[in-house]
Amino acid sequence: MAEPRPCLSVVIPCYNERNTVEAVVAAVLASPWTAEVVIVDDGSTDGTRDVLAKLEGDQVRVLLQPHNQGKGAALRRGFAEATAPYVIVQDADLEYDPAEFGPLVMPLVNDLADVVYGSRFHSSQPHRVLYFWHSVGNRFLTMLSNMFTNLNLTDMETCYKAFRREVIQSIVIEEDRFGFEPEVTAKVAAAGWRVYELGIGYNGRTYDEGKKIGWKDGVRAVWCIVKYSGTGARVRQAVDPSRAPGLVGGGKGSS
Repeated sequence: MAEPRPCLSVVIPCYNERNTVEAVVAAVLASPWTAEVVIVDDGSTDGTRDVLAKLEGDQVRVLLQPHNQGKGAALRRGFAEATAPYVIVQDADLEYDPAEFGPLVMPLVNDLADVVYGSRFHSSQPHRVLYFWHSVGNRFLTMLSNMFTNLNLTDMETCYKAFRREVIQSIVIEEDRFGFEPEVTAKVAAAGWRVYELGIGYNGRTYDEGKKIGWKDGVRAVWCIVKYSGTGARVRQAVDPSRAPGLVGGGKGSS
């Protein structure tokens, strides 16, 4: 592994995470790969903003959304503000460990990849054992995404996605909620960016502990896979020949 150097903009979407955000930011700042932290608070009402006000400093910027809009909207704003060579998404809970930034960023640093996914299902790292049907749903959505994008990911819905900054800033993020995950995957694939994947650990939390994603987000994810992928665009055009194929995002080309 190359010598660690600060090269990551860590974008943290945050909504009602008063109990965990301080510990997450401390862990992120402890990583030698972190150049800056961009926290986007999505209209928290539980006192999270009071905690964030104490965390803001030289390496930490806090952006406040006027009201709750969703994870995708928060990420859209955070990506636009990123300035380091590489950008990674970090949730504001304690499910993902910033100690794994090094392996995730290495394919980018070595110019092997433009985008890196951290997979919870392709790993020998420790995992908290939780919901069976969540894992079934996640694998189904990943398989469906792969069918429409011709990628062979094992965890499309993972939080840990790292990008070259110019890649993520070239992609127009349209989804405001958790539809960001299938949308950005479809647009990365359609643009022909180089994608790597490696295993990560995962300390999942329960709904009582603050987990927010639900079954409606799964239904929306299916729609996003069809809507944003190149395959979906071709299917829609075949059904309605008068429909011109639209752009699905910036990048080097189309699949």
